[in-house]
Amino acid sequence: MSLTLKNILRISFLISLLLWLCATDVYSDESQLLSCGSSSYSGLKQQPPRRVLLIPLLSKEPLTTASPRWSEQPARTLAAFYQNRFNADVKQLHDIWSWLDYYQQVEQIMQQQTAFDRVIFISHGGFDGPILTNAVYWHDLQISGNKGKLLQFSEAQPGLKNILSIIYDTGKNPIFSAYMASHWPELAPMKPPEVRHLLKDLEKQLQPLDTACFQRYCSEDSLSTSQRELREARLNLCELTCREPLFEQQTSVEISPEQFFHFTNTLSSLTATDGLIFFGACNPGSEAPEKTLASDETEFLINSPIAGGPHKSYVDLVSAVTGRITAGPIGNSSAEDIVNRVIMFESGRPQRNLCIVTPATK
Repeated sequence: MSLTLKNILRISFLISLLLWLCATDVYSDESQLLSCGSSSYSGLKQQPPRRVLLIPLLSKEPLTTASPRWSEQPARTLAAFYQNRFNADVKQLHDIWSWLDYYQQVEQIMQQQTAFDRVIFISHGGFDGPILTNAVYWHDLQISGNKGKLLQFSEAQPGLKNILSIIYDTGKNPIFSAYMASHWPELAPMKPPEVRHLLKDLEKQLQPLDTACFQRYCSEDSLSTSQRELREARLNLCELTCREPLFEQQTSVEISPEQFFHFTNTLSSLTATDGLIFFGACNPGSEAPEKTLASDETEFLINSPIAGGPHKSYVDLVSAVTGRITAGPIGNSSAEDIVNRVIMFESGRPQRNLCIVTPATK
């Protein structure tokens, strides 16, 4: 057996193994596969793709050593595939770290170029679509009488609005109020726990400690009965309890139809009417599980009434809104898996665990 043939068999085995590993995902049951038409879509082969837009999204996954630019390698592989196989005109977006980056770049493209036959995202993802680092897209400081309120809206997934509010009495401490008035824009890049830590440190410098309260709960005698490793935590708790707060911080998540339709409008403009939107990520083709909501939680976007929902999956939702054929994996997907799914799709080869939704089937 020649070395070339051995390499071909080895590559085929690795691809088969990768697909088998993805097929073990809990959401890859037969009913799910049948419900979204997981197969090749022969109708697209009537018109080979001539214009392709690749959108690798960049984000650092916490607690991993993976490069935040991991999505660029599969994008390069797919660019070479489309150029060599179809002689397609391929455009790739670069340095998309937030949805603001995405909108800035696609708005320029929509003004200058015609629609694409393929619009392909490569990113981390979930039941509610592609994920980027949560970033503030709107913020404002509102003063009404003695009430100050900082509002921040941010998103990691289009259509899910993260809200941060900081409320304070402007007459309670003039130094704190002056700080908020001059520094509130600097809080936008920070995560909510970082904002709270910063303002609590400032509060600690400005607000006097209630010594009677502190002695009651954190005197040397009371601390002597605590284990050594718990003393620091108890001291911090006493600092919070025995110092009158200068602000109240709240966080919540809401479904934002305005932000979701802003995103899908770009997809409709970028994608030709007979083109394909492909989400290369985990779970865009999966059915979201029902979950019991806590008071501070919101439901999955695809389970909400948005766009006539609930919808079976994210690709169902996007196809219904854009009127475009939309596809994405069921269950987990690696970078290599995304490349394989696209190549198999364009080759007309049936495959498991790929959900393909056409507007005509809605």
